[in-house]
Amino acid sequence: MEISLGNLSVSEIQARLGIEFPEDIVSFMQENHQATASNIQKGKWHCFDIPFNIVCGDVETAQKIFDALKDQAENCKESLRFSVYKG
Repeated sequence: MEISLGNLSVSEIQARLGIEFPEDIVSFMQENHQATASNIQKGKWHCFDIPFNIVCGDVETAQKIFDALKDQAENCKESLRFSVYKG
C-alpha cells in the first residue's frame, strides 16, 4: 500500500519541474483542480507531492495535460507520473 501526500498547485508543479506550462493548460488546470485527494471526479485532477503524481478523474483529462507537457519532457528537472482514479 502506498501513502500519498500533498496537494500541489499548478505553479508548484511548474516550479518543481522547472518548466512553464502553455497558458491554455494553466487555465484548464486552475479551473479543474480538485483539492480533495479522494474520489477524483471526471474532468478534475489532483497532484501529490509524494510521490510526484497527477491523478486525474478520467483518461481524457490525463491525456489533455500530458499532451500539453510531453514536448517539454527533456527540460524537466524530475519525473512526473500520471494516473487515473478508478473509484
